[in-house]
Amino acid sequence: MSIDPASLDAAKATGTAAFSKFMAVLQLIADAAEPPSIARLVTASCYPRPTVYRIVGALMAEGLVTESARGGCYALGPRLMSLASRSWERSDLRIAAADALQTLRDVTQETVHLAVRSGAEMVYVEKLESPHAVRMASRIGTRVTLYSSSVGKAYLSTRPRAERDALLHGIAFERFTPNTIIERSALDAELDACQARGYAEDREENEAQIFCYGSAIVGANGATLGCVSVSIPLFRKSETPMETYVAPLCEACRAIAERMSPGTRA
Repeated sequence: MSIDPASLDAAKATGTAAFSKFMAVLQLIADAAEPPSIARLVTASCYPRPTVYRIVGALMAEGLVTESARGGCYALGPRLMSLASRSWERSDLRIAAADALQTLRDVTQETVHLAVRSGAEMVYVEKLESPHAVRMASRIGTRVTLYSSSVGKAYLSTRPRAERDALLHGIAFERFTPNTIIERSALDAELDACQARGYAEDREENEAQIFCYGSAIVGANGATLGCVSVSIPLFRKSETPMETYVAPLCEACRAIAERMSPGTRA
């Protein structure tokens, strides 16, 4: 019996659309500040209520989502967290970066993040806390924009202009603080400056009272493997930032790139 190619393509398209809906609901649950209800998921996703009920039920059956203790609200489940933990533990970049990130945190005494691009955002895949009492509210898995974060700007500044334009196309720029750059021409000028100096700055653009320096990990083939940032509460910022933060940051990125290069990986 022969299979009609048109029917096969239609089945693939249907399956892809269904999977996209599952992922959209799962992402909404992951990004929510507190466990969302079905009603909130319906509003945020614009899917019909029966569809959201069906998706949440299927995610719960697989252990990817769990109902909160108070009932009627939903959070990420233990199976998803286990899968994420295995992914982070086995990440070549995370393993290669471990020593350099530890050194950077110890030298700067500030919070250090390792981030990779995920679509039109950056996601933190590692975080080393500052030993000081005042720390960052971020966590592994936190997503930040390409245009307002130091890791995002560092990533964009290393990519060819055409790729940069494609990544920024269609993004709805949101002003998180009065300092957030949302004008495209101003952002392009900022990224050109980042490229010229070899590091990026987040001057209270993503979060008030937080200053960040970011730099990219560029592989031997020119690929941008990820980015590293140092985040500093403004009141604690050194008067010699180049020596205190930027030089150790750039050195850490160079060390990680060397560890990731063929023939030099431990």
